[in-house]
Amino acid sequence: MLRSPHALLVDFGGVLVDAPSPQPPAPPALVDRLFRLVAGTVPIQRITADVSEGARAYARWRDDIGNTDEPTELPHSRVWADFVTHSWPQPARTAVEREATSLAYAWTWRPEWEVRPGIPQALRAASDAGLPLAVVSNTLCGAAHRDFLARAGLSGFFAAEFYSDEAGLRKPNPHLALLAADAIGVPIDACWFIGDTRSRDVACARRAGAQAAILMRSPRTDREPPHDDLRPDARVEDGFELLALLRRTWEASAGSSAST
Repeated sequence: MLRSPHALLVDFGGVLVDAPSPQPPAPPALVDRLFRLVAGTVPIQRITADVSEGARAYARWRDDIGNTDEPTELPHSRVWADFVTHSWPQPARTAVEREATSLAYAWTWRPEWEVRPGIPQALRAASDAGLPLAVVSNTLCGAAHRDFLARAGLSGFFAAEFYSDEAGLRKPNPHLALLAADAIGVPIDACWFIGDTRSRDVACARRAGAQAAILMRSPRTDREPPHDDLRPDARVEDGFELLALLRRTWEASAGSSAST
């Protein structure tokens, strides 16, 4: 039986939020915005192709950097310059660099985001039980995640939010989890780390020394290759199962206290 946690470190995509449909690699609204930004000096078809290939190249880079000991994140301007605009005319590249952060926000934001089932109930119960909560998420633009949580009425549950683009660190770099634990004032070995991937979330939890790694299943979980060396301490399907798991540990802890 898992020990009751003193805090929760929670991933964004796949845990707090899911999108029911895949994000197009080159969202039309983003392509139109880029076309206007560069004043038509890059054809719209080329922008579409370069953003699409840039999304795939950035994903490959994320996978590669994730295999290193302490992965870091790129600044917004580097993402655009390295993966999208590197072959564009210099004035167009400069225009994109000036707007790199707002463009990253637009590329990150998903109109299809939905709060996962049971998440509000689990966050409420954890908060009512006095557990500090923090978000620990890899993302191109944490501001988009932060704004979604605010719109969804969930921001108030979190004492801190740590995003890779703001911290300059990417999971499974343990320092991202350690920063979050330090911010909420709870030792990492008293925190549950809840994510939807073994290679990033379970690995981050293990490297940081978290009390437990909880794997919440999402479509991304099922697409991952096997990682037999990264076994979670528990698996849950959604927020309702997370809440049930928390309640079992609370009941076990109460029973243990009563018997002593």
